[in-house]
Formats: sequence, C-alpha cells, structure tokens
Amino acid sequence: MTVDLRKLEHFVAVVEELGFTRAAARLHLSQQALSTSIRALERDVGTPLLDRTGQQTVVLPAGRALYEDARALLAAAEAATSRARRIGQGERGPLRIGHTPAVTAQEITGLLGALRAADPEIPVTVRQLFPGSLAERLLAGEIDLALGRVLSPPRGLAAATIGEHRLRVAVRAGHRLAGRDWLEGADLAGERLMLWAPPGHSGYTDLLLGELRRAGAEPEFEVNPVQGTPPVTAVLGNDCFALVTAPPGPAADGAVRVLDLRPAVFVPLQAMWLDSGGSEVRDAFLAAAKAAVAPPG
Repeated sequence: MTVDLRKLEHFVAVVEELGFTRAAARLHLSQQALSTSIRALERDVGTPLLDRTGQQTVVLPAGRALYEDARALLAAAEAATSRARRIGQGERGPLRIGHTPAVTAQEITGLLGALRAADPEIPVTVRQLFPGSLAERLLAGEIDLALGRVLSPPRGLAAATIGEHRLRVAVRAGHRLAGRDWLEGADLAGERLMLWAPPGHSGYTDLLLGELRRAGAEPEFEVNPVQGTPPVTAVLGNDCFALVTAPPGPAADGAVRVLDLRPAVFVPLQAMWLDSGGSEVRDAFLAAAKAAVAPPG
C-alpha cells in the first residue's frame, strides 16, 4: 500500500484537535473535504480508525496505533525533505537542540565547546524545554536533538546515554551543612529535599530518590514552586537541599554552596532524536559529546 502523507496529516490533526471542526480550521480545509480524506484513509488501511456515531469523535484502537506511527512518519518525511533541501542549496544545519532544566547551561556550553573544537562551522541553536515537551518538539520538527537525564522515547524516536555527570548537594550559604567540604548520604538524614516533580511523575525524580536510598538517606521532600530556573537556585529562601550537577563551591553569587557527595554518584546525560533519517550535524554533536562527557572508569 502506498502511504498518502497528506491523509496521514489530516488524520493526525483530527486526533490532536479532538474532532473535525477544529482540525478543518487548522488545516484550512472544509469539514466535508476533511471527512472525505479520513474515509479514504480508512479504506486504504482497511479498518475503521474513528468512531463518529456519537456527539464526540472517538479514536479507535487501530486509530491510536496509526496515530503513534503517523507522527513519526510525518516527522521523518519533513526531516528528510529539509535535509535534502539544505544539501541541495549547499547549506549545513542548523542543529536545533532542546534540553531540560536538569541539564544546565554550563553543561550545554561545555558540550558545544567540544563540538566547536571538532567542527567550528556547524551552526547551533539551543533552547530550554520542560521534559514533557521534548518528544512532541522532536516529532513536530521543531528541534533535532533533545538532551535530558531520564528520557523515555515514544515510537519513532531513539535515545541513548552519551555520558554521565557527578551528582552533588546544594544548600543555601546559611544552611548548617554549608561549611562542610563534602557529605555522605547519612549526613542528609532529617534534611528536606527540594524536587522539581513528585515521585512517580518524573523519571529523574525517581532516579534521584533511588540514589539517595542507596546512599543511606530517606529524606522528606517538597516540590519546587518555581520551575525552569537553574537547579542550584532551588535552595534559595529555604532550608532544603537539592541534588545538582554543578561544580563544587559557591554558586548563585555566593548565596548557595555546592558540596561533593561521597562516595561519588553519577547521573546519566541522555540524548533523543528521530529514529529514521540521517543528520551529519547531529552525529557530529553526539560524537563530540561522548568524548567530552565520558563515563567515569
């Protein structure tokens, strides 16, 4: 069967807009033309995809499966045509990177420095995004590469650990632990941990709590009401501690102290990208990043 990308685009819009009216407006089509396109797609696939008998459009199991694959197909098609267009015009990149707040600006700068050393001509744009939006931005073609700590790629995306960063403890400068040179897990007993998401809602939160338990600590926690700011700033104005990957010493203009945790604990740096199609600039970045953030050993 020949896959009609236009029909797939129409179907994706109906699923995402939860009906034909908004989808037709999004696609600048009449509802009749959109309905005809969806019926033709269902004939091509050989099974109903949507239940339109009630007041609301319901996505059937076959439709949900097609939706997951269709997003990846459309993203791959867009990436392929964009890459061919750039090559045909003699252009490179740019490499568009999205990263979570858990991957700091300082760490991104280090990775880009490694890329520049390997190939100074690659143009790069960087933007910070919340973890839940990374996959959507990749599938929408808005970024080429996502960086985070714990990534779970949906269908159509690939992910890999490209390095590790050392985990440390941040406290405000006036905290009772701020004068220490380093800490053990037992030193955090009775202290309150600042998190960016509750357990069970973030893979990175669950990873951090697991590392603390292995270090012999089971702290109480609270969720940071301020999201998206540098991780070390989470302890400003409170007596909590935060787990960060910043270097040891003063931070936030001296208002925060970052302390080593012993024995050393490392957390992953992961990358995620479209599973289909090639990208020379993406591969160059991944190679440079792996060399710059090599696992300890």
